[in-house]
Amino acid sequence: MTCAVLCIGTELTRGELVDTNGPWLAAALTDLGFEVLEKATVDDDRARIISAVRRLAGVARVIVCTGGLGPTTDDLTSEAVAEALGVPTERDEPSLDHIRRRLEKLGRTVSPTNAKQADFPRGAEILPNPIGTAPGFQVGIGGALLFFMPGVPREMMRMFEEQIVPRIRPLAPSESFQIRLRTFGLPESVVGERLGGVEAAFPGVTIGYRAHFPEIEVKVLARVKSEDGDGEGSKAPKTDDAARALCERATTEVRSRLADVIYGEGHDTFAGVVGRALRARGFTLAIAESCTGGLVGHMVTREPGASDFLLVDAVTYANSAKTRLLGVGEDVLRGHGAVSAEVAAAMAEGVRRVSDADIALSLTGVAGPSGGTAEKPVGTVYLAVASAKGTLVKHRVFPGERLQIQTLASYLGLSLVREACG
Repeated sequence: MTCAVLCIGTELTRGELVDTNGPWLAAALTDLGFEVLEKATVDDDRARIISAVRRLAGVARVIVCTGGLGPTTDDLTSEAVAEALGVPTERDEPSLDHIRRRLEKLGRTVSPTNAKQADFPRGAEILPNPIGTAPGFQVGIGGALLFFMPGVPREMMRMFEEQIVPRIRPLAPSESFQIRLRTFGLPESVVGERLGGVEAAFPGVTIGYRAHFPEIEVKVLARVKSEDGDGEGSKAPKTDDAARALCERATTEVRSRLADVIYGEGHDTFAGVVGRALRARGFTLAIAESCTGGLVGHMVTREPGASDFLLVDAVTYANSAKTRLLGVGEDVLRGHGAVSAEVAAAMAEGVRRVSDADIALSLTGVAGPSGGTAEKPVGTVYLAVASAKGTLVKHRVFPGERLQIQTLASYLGLSLVREACG
């Protein structure tokens, strides 16, 4: 079954906003078993929206669209779709009441611009938005089904999963199955080299890659053609079962080749996996950061339930803070410098001592772009993990610019915490 993704917004075509909805939707549709033919972007222009909608409806069976459902004058999606259908827009009173109630909770009243978010093409099926003011809607053009959602990512994701997936899942072919593996620690080229020959060994399997610094996602997609024997009562295996079995066999091989860098699959996050490891052992965590400036703590607390194990994240950027808050000796700082194995160890031991955590992580380094020396160039980072087993210190020189160095250091630090969980 073919599908397409359409993202609407001048801010996207001008590059003022990076499109995250399109890639997310394309991946979600692929996971469901659809063949994504195209991912298109169009600006907030009525004529061009109409043209894009009509064109995609002529080539794909399902089209999912985001953007242009807001209250401002450049939000033209509903009006453009109505014109493409040759029908007027009509106000949906339940949607208007939902908008009114949401705004009242914020101490606001419904303005004419807010009210227009309840206007839809005549005959459209309304898709409720439980966490925003912009409902979505569904229409048909020819033999195609079109779904329109708000552009706010969290609203779009919720609407897609709750409103659209149940409507389109029965249309998805049962000829494919995909498993997505999450890796950290190797560049894309090396990951690809390690997986050379997998596709040939498993006919019908395609290996795909998605680089999202500093991770590489490996997608194992298996397709199995339907056979006449797949009907009810046949002894032949169902197509979806055969695709799943093929995908799982290929994934076992992929896992064996990437065992040292795979940390999860699907929607797993690196920090989330580390958090699960801490919870499984009943361990608490304390963090002391310098060069990463709180990035490790941000990664951890971005995941729900971090309060189960995280006790403190101390950003001790200045030497005085390292001394006063963590108890790092001034003689250690003078003798070895803030960027050193000795200071990293003292930071980890200090934050563990003041918090009484089971595991403590510290990071200190030179993130750049200035501050490097011949002995400690930009990218130099010392990391330490302190626990009842003692203190482990690691030294790395990371490549890249400031944010890349900070990100790589944060990932490695969390990796050390995961190893400490045993």
